[in-house]
Amino acid sequence: MTGWTFLTNHARVLLCVARDPTARLRDLAAKVGITERAVQRILADLVKAGYVSVVREGRRNCYQVHLDPPFRHPRERGHRVGELLTVTADAEPGLQRA
Repeated sequence: MTGWTFLTNHARVLLCVARDPTARLRDLAAKVGITERAVQRILADLVKAGYVSVVREGRRNCYQVHLDPPFRHPRERGHRVGELLTVTADAEPGLQRA
């Protein structure tokens, strides 16, 4: 795919983590289409900003997405992350809506 898309890689990683909280970096990278290192940096950004928490469960990480933080851009601060997850919750990859 070339050109621009509506969602950033940060949003895509957040959505993937919300759908599968125990996903490995490799799995997230494959779903988003970026490197594992890029996913690692994005998750670090999301944790630092308070959108995601990480809990170690044995040898794996389990991620928890926080629904209450507002979006970062000043024009979107009136909206919460949970709204994005609600809007995309029933969307399946490849599904096209009119």
